[in-house]
Amino acid sequence: MEKQKQALYHSFEANNSYLHNRLQIDKNFDIVHLDLNYAGRNMAMFFIDGFVKDDILHLLMKLLAKLEPENIEPDPLTKLIKTYLPYVELDVVDDLNQAADTVLGGPTALLVEGADKIIIIDARTYPVRSPAEPDLERVVRGSRDGYVETIVFNTALTRRRVRDRSLRMEYMQIGRRSLTDICICYIADIAEEARVKELKQALQLIDTDGLPMAEKTIEEYISGRHWNPFPTVRYTERPDTAATHLYEGHVLIIIDGSPSVMITPTTYWQHLQHAEEYRQKPLVGAYLRMVRFIAVWASIFILPLYYLFSVNPELLPGELAFIGLKEIGVIPILMQFLIAEIGIDMLRMAAIHTPTALATAIGLVAAILIGQVAIEVGLFSYEVILYLAVAAIGTYATPSYEMSLANRIVRIFLLLATASFGVIGYMIGTLIWILYTVRMKSFEVPYFWPLIPFSPQAFRDVLIRTPMPLKNKRPTILHPQDPDR
Repeated sequence: MEKQKQALYHSFEANNSYLHNRLQIDKNFDIVHLDLNYAGRNMAMFFIDGFVKDDILHLLMKLLAKLEPENIEPDPLTKLIKTYLPYVELDVVDDLNQAADTVLGGPTALLVEGADKIIIIDARTYPVRSPAEPDLERVVRGSRDGYVETIVFNTALTRRRVRDRSLRMEYMQIGRRSLTDICICYIADIAEEARVKELKQALQLIDTDGLPMAEKTIEEYISGRHWNPFPTVRYTERPDTAATHLYEGHVLIIIDGSPSVMITPTTYWQHLQHAEEYRQKPLVGAYLRMVRFIAVWASIFILPLYYLFSVNPELLPGELAFIGLKEIGVIPILMQFLIAEIGIDMLRMAAIHTPTALATAIGLVAAILIGQVAIEVGLFSYEVILYLAVAAIGTYATPSYEMSLANRIVRIFLLLATASFGVIGYMIGTLIWILYTVRMKSFEVPYFWPLIPFSPQAFRDVLIRTPMPLKNKRPTILHPQDPDR
């Protein structure tokens, strides 16, 4: 939506009054309007209390108070900017509406009598927590800094690891009312130009009044297929992970107000990789990756498969006859699984909303008062609890939280298909899942690449943790301008 522009009036009083009314100074206690007089000229400052660095503004006002009228003649705007406002982040605007919107973002607007533009002093500060290791992406050995909710902090953390002259940080705003700051980050010498252009166009087409959920709102606008449970972008709160993807040719989206950086495009296999694999020796990292793959796939297939063998014991060879229910509970096995699945989700939500000091108590209640008692009274069988625990461990071993939630939906779908149609249901349900994910694309990149379409060298890098000296090619599916590392 095109914003209406308002050029400056010839009268200082008219400009001052317009900004006063535009910002609704009388109805907002935190928006400050100062009428000043320095060097024989009327001036006015507009800023948000709590967003400005008081010491910087105090210093600038002291310097302005020492000026004589002849100091800023004949061009007060040029004199002030180039000589008498010793600050690094200065800008000018010739649009009153733009100046008002800028003030709402944190900078200070300085209106000067006789100047045909408004001076913007970006002396803002935000209440912000210090960078800390993300809870969802912890590593045993590695950096402990993570992204925070302030965009300029996040761009600095990224640039600290990518000191390439072609690193681009392009700024835009999204949201007619929220005017949320967005940064598109990529390495111009590596990333495909067409991909960057396409992403910019998709962001510019977002027409909404605000981004209340920050990165999730943007994802739903640009990814399409709104009812698709699988994530088509990857989130990270680790600057080293973001830098790794930049060097491969990905494009990042950094949103002010969110500690999660979006990585585009992404494949299914990238959601199963973790920084811990690259913080260990290659053989150890390869072992950890294989264990993670086993855990993730077990979380999807083990419950439906166990249910299939339990109700059809004739499918099992003699050596595996021990698999199956020894004691049938009060309720059918399918209902046991569904109730337990819902119970785990209830416990997860309770843990999120529970203060940390009480989290241990929640675990004890779930394990002893609910789980053990449910088994003793016959509601659940021991085998159901065992295999459900294996599936839950696999779910929490999935590096991507969004992928773990999608896998849970697939598990329940396979369980219902198996219960409804037996072996045929299990096979067809698995086939539907494979076909669905194979046909998916993330910004025109096949979701199952490099398995489908098959790329031998890239699939080797996915299947095992390749030593870095041997990983000398960028992913071909991203069409990098510089394919060699």
